[in-house]
Amino acid sequence: MTGEPVIRVEGLCTRFGQLVVHEALDLEVRRGEVLGIVGASGTGKSVLLRQLLGLARPERGRVEVLGHDLGALGDAARRRLQALQGVLFQDGALFSSLTVAQNIQVPLRERLALPERLLDELAGLKLALVGLPPAAGARYPAELSGGMRKRAGLARALALDPQLLFLDEPTAGLDPIAAAEFDRLIRRLQGSLGLTVVMVTHDLDSLQAICDRVAALVDKRALVGTLEQLRDLRHPWLQAYFHGPRGRAAAGAARDG
Repeated sequence: MTGEPVIRVEGLCTRFGQLVVHEALDLEVRRGEVLGIVGASGTGKSVLLRQLLGLARPERGRVEVLGHDLGALGDAARRRLQALQGVLFQDGALFSSLTVAQNIQVPLRERLALPERLLDELAGLKLALVGLPPAAGARYPAELSGGMRKRAGLARALALDPQLLFLDEPTAGLDPIAAAEFDRLIRRLQGSLGLTVVMVTHDLDSLQAICDRVAALVDKRALVGTLEQLRDLRHPWLQAYFHGPRGRAAAGAARDG
């Protein structure tokens, strides 16, 4: 990957009372890549994602996104930056009282003054983009399968044509076939839309399928490299993660594929 960094994290420190989660953590995300973030429970994966989104502030350190220091942004500048970012949270975070189409239209209505007809057309385009049929737009989240809800949440994340896409455990709760289909969808969208994707996951199959690099949160810092590079490191957690039964199975499936 040779793209310039679009996210820079320098000297990040995160503390909850006496518990230090991140200490002097550095990380770069390059334009056009899919970066996976992995780590054991309690290593602060989702916390780091929220800090990259500007939803949480570290105790110390600097987070720069698309050339902007998040700690120095005012409210108006922060809102402009957020319009360039799409987010899919683990549970989809869809509004249960709104139809799928209305959910997709929420960010459009917040930021753009568009006629209803155009809003409906845009919602339909985003549905098609993520592989959902037009009829799904009139349904409520509770009427959808888990895989369809993920796709609906992704359609909303893409509503404003973002440059950056953040995913929190995107395949959690999906069966292996649906998870593999969702991985392929993310990779296709990343390529066709020129997205930079940051994905928190524990799914080894997803790492194999779509990630260009991986950031492993260990010892309160981030070790970053390709899957092959991280597999070769002698850190105990990395050895257990990549060379345990599930890691070997994922690596074997990737070779067979």
